[in-house]
Amino acid sequence: MNLIEEFNDYRSKMNERILAEDNKVIKRFFNLDTNTYAEGELNVKSKEMIGLACSMVLRCDDCIKYHLGKSFEAGVGRKEVFEVFSIAMVIGGSIVIPHLRRAVEYWEELEKQAPAHV
Repeated sequence: MNLIEEFNDYRSKMNERILAEDNKVIKRFFNLDTNTYAEGELNVKSKEMIGLACSMVLRCDDCIKYHLGKSFEAGVGRKEVFEVFSIAMVIGGSIVIPHLRRAVEYWEELEKQAPAHV
């Protein structure tokens, strides 16, 4: 199983288990998160790039992987994602570098899955 499948499978499995508990607060928070990244005044591509930059600054590897995948799906290209990485580095500082390394590795896996991508 590759890096992307492993992450997505685990995320899906655990989200199902969490949501099966039928906790109103957790379900509402998950819904809020989903609706935040829906098309609105900002397009999905822009929102995902913002989410990616914030996730890098907050140093959440799971969040980074999630937003990398969604950014890729939304049509973000390599040059754009590296601009997002540079913004995150300027805001977050050198402590973001280890997360940048893992983000680049994950991005390259996404590119391997769809080589004709932007």
